[in-house]
Amino acid sequence: MAILNQMIRFDGKTEEAFDFYKLAFGTKLTSIMRWKEMPGNNKLSKKDGDKIMHIALPVGEFSLMGSDVIGEYKKKFNEGNNFSIVIQAKSKEEANSLYKKLSNGGKIFMPLSDSFWGSYYAQFHDKFGIEWMINYTYPKKQK
Repeated sequence: MAILNQMIRFDGKTEEAFDFYKLAFGTKLTSIMRWKEMPGNNKLSKKDGDKIMHIALPVGEFSLMGSDVIGEYKKKFNEGNNFSIVIQAKSKEEANSLYKKLSNGGKIFMPLSDSFWGSYYAQFHDKFGIEWMINYTYPKKQK
């Protein structure tokens, strides 16, 4: 069965917030990527490029994840609507099944497909307005 995680968005305070959460939970970051690391980032300002695109902090069996909003998404940002439910699927088949069921009647922002960071990923609102992210991480190949 898939694992559910929590994604929180901030208006430029992700790094500060996660420094705080690291201390509170006593764990270390497992992932951090900045917007400037994304392909096609040449249109970003230096300020936006230095902001956090993805950060992850393990909390027990789950992860607290975060991101800074930039560009057009900044207009829609309000504290209180700045979270998503993230599904970490156990298989590509499970990701496909959950995507098909949960996105039915909703609004798709990123269809389920291979991402530049090497996962199988989608982002959408369901028909009730709840934002979901589905991610399947491909197994690492043995060397």
